[in-house]
Parts: sequence; C-alpha cells; structure tokens
Amino acid sequence: MNTLLTDDGVRIAWTAAGDRSKPALLLSNSLGTRWEMWDDDMAALTQRFHVIRYDARGHGRSEAPSGDYSLARLGADALAVVDAAGVARAHVAGVSMGGMTAQWLGVHAPQRMDRLVLANTAAVMGPASAWDARIRTVREAGMAAVADAVVERWFTPEFQSTRPGQVEIIRDMLLATSPEGYAGCCAAIRDMDQRADVGRITAPVLVIGGLSDPATPPEKAEELAQLIPGARLEMLAAAHLSNIEQRDAFARLVIGFLED
Repeated sequence: MNTLLTDDGVRIAWTAAGDRSKPALLLSNSLGTRWEMWDDDMAALTQRFHVIRYDARGHGRSEAPSGDYSLARLGADALAVVDAAGVARAHVAGVSMGGMTAQWLGVHAPQRMDRLVLANTAAVMGPASAWDARIRTVREAGMAAVADAVVERWFTPEFQSTRPGQVEIIRDMLLATSPEGYAGCCAAIRDMDQRADVGRITAPVLVIGGLSDPATPPEKAEELAQLIPGARLEMLAAAHLSNIEQRDAFARLVIGFLED
C-alpha cells in the first residue's frame, strides 16, 4: 500500500499491480466500498494492464475529513493518484461514484486520459432531498442505519441468494466506511450535474448499465451515452455493482473496449 498527500492535506491510499510496461488503468471505487471491490476483476485486468487502485476520499484506508466534498475534489484526488503512480496517461474505469469521477476526468483532464469506462453511473443523481436525508441518517445513526437498504439495491435477489458470501464481503466494506466520509461523498453526488459538460469528452467512452439497477437505472445509462459523442452503451444482467455480479462479462467488455 502507498499513500499520498493531496494539496489540501488529506492522505489518499493507493496500490498498483501488473507490468508497468503495459498500459495504465485506474480503477475508481463506488460509494461505500474500497479498492477491494475490484478484487474479482484483477486476475483478468492485470494480464493486460498496469492496474492502479485507490480508496476514494472518505473511504477505506484514505482519510475522511469532515464536511461536504465536491466532485471536483474527488477528481483532483484521482489525478493525484495517477501522478503518484508515475503515469502520464491512463485508461479509467469507475463504478457508480467512480464513474462520476471518471466523467469529471474526461472533461477536465483530457490530456491525461486515454479511454473511459463509466459503469452503473449517471451524469446527475437527484433529488437533493434524498441525499440530504441519507447524510443526516449516517451522521446521526452510523452506517448500520443504511446498510441493509443500500446492499439490497446493489445486487439482484438471485445474486444475493446464490452468492451470500460475496454480498457479505461488500456489506462489511459499507459498514466499515467512515460515516463522515460517506456523508461527504453523498454531498458531492447530490451537488453534481455533469449533463452540460460531458459532451466535451473527446476520449472514447464505454457506458455499462445494469438491466436491474435501481440506483442508476437503465435510463440513466442511456442518457449518459446519448450525452457523450460516440459513446458505446452495453447493458448487463446485473443490479448496481455489475463488475461483481457479472464479473466475466464485465471484464470481457472492458478489455475488449480498452484494447480496441
């Protein structure tokens, strides 16, 4: 594990695996998880890429400063990870909040990005009142107050019944997340509206949606793909964490797109 200090004094934890001579791929985690959310994808990805993972601000081993965060702040953190890894340009793949961060990178740091994979994500996610309610809940009652409802939206009932051990691993990540860090990232999502910006993305883009995703439903994936010129849209039979629920299909899509 490595750490870096951001320009606002927050420590961000990151790690890298795979041959440094191969193309770099930055993986950005979803709200309420850690870089281990990508564990099942690593065997396939490290065969072809130098894979860089990190814990987003407020999550896992990274620090969780108090207060609201912004998407620009999360994007700057991701760029700091790329810098710390000594990489000039990288592909980026993100799920949910990670996909929102990847959108920001495509708009604001095009010279550092090669191709973008935006999975189970959206350009805007309202209403603000729902995020405010979640923020109040976790700050007052902790992560256990939202864990069951959140995990229920992350996986289909079929996956929950056939892979309970995998679901429990992810639930434990959510429960271990700092309530203050989670709330800070909720604020970043609440305040985000990238619909007027993503049309400026010039990198090739793959949007992956989940056919049974209640958090970022298919119409959100369709909207995002329509807003980005030339974006490709693929749908998987999954709920919100498609990289876990449809590991093999997800990896095939990502590798095929990045190596195209």
